[in-house]
Amino acid sequence: MKRKFENIQELQTLEEYNEAMSYVNDIINEATQKGFLSSPDADNEYIRELGRIGNMCADYEDNKYLFKNITVRGRSPLVRVLQEEMYKRDINQKEIAKMIGINDAVFSLFMNGKRRLSMNSARLLYKKMNIDPKLILEYA
Repeated sequence: MKRKFENIQELQTLEEYNEAMSYVNDIINEATQKGFLSSPDADNEYIRELGRIGNMCADYEDNKYLFKNITVRGRSPLVRVLQEEMYKRDINQKEIAKMIGINDAVFSLFMNGKRRLSMNSARLLYKKMNIDPKLILEYA
């Protein structure tokens, strides 16, 4: 089996993520053809490689990749717009929090509807992220 992504610990871009997902499919196809996935208790190079790359893909999905077609109930329109901007810019919540000068845990609480943003933070969302000021005034 030819291994890929050996020199990286974390996927940084959507392009890397897509390449890694394609690689996962290639591994699955090759391992299936060779019979390495036939036992649920199997432990072999294919299983270990799937785990390694799968974990990197899951981490990327958790931190950066937002599924545009999934609507999260209860999220404010401002949060939805921020999620779309994060997807477009390929950035995560920590990066936005840093951009607007607040703790990432505080920003996470805002994104989950458990806290409101200060007017200063809301103003910086407008300046740094070019978010519609009407949304900010109504939902921050």
